[in-house]
Amino acid sequence: MSTRTFRITVRGSFDGLTAEQHAELLAAAPEHDVMHSAYTAEGHLSYDVAVGPFFTFRFLDSGEAEEDILDATARAELAAESWLTDHGYGFKRLTSRAQDLSLAPLSKRQRQAAARGDA
Repeated sequence: MSTRTFRITVRGSFDGLTAEQHAELLAAAPEHDVMHSAYTAEGHLSYDVAVGPFFTFRFLDSGEAEEDILDATARAELAAESWLTDHGYGFKRLTSRAQDLSLAPLSKRQRQAAARGDA
């Protein structure tokens, strides 16, 4: 059986931030800039609290069956909630989207490489 790669995106809003927490997030903002975001096993957080209270976690997970995406999504949501809670940040309206990359359409370059036998 082959391994499937899943990309899970967990979005939400910070809620009830104190002035100290807001300042803390602003100070750490460069390392959480959306331009540096990536899907990682431990999850990558991006936000811009100067613009709004919204955040996004990006997780990379895997499984062997298509149904494993449900467990991967639950793990990602739990990891996001745990990180926020451990850091003392309130949050609301968590939503998740997951994509099984084995089902994603190939790009033009990927199709060309497959036709040449490169992949």
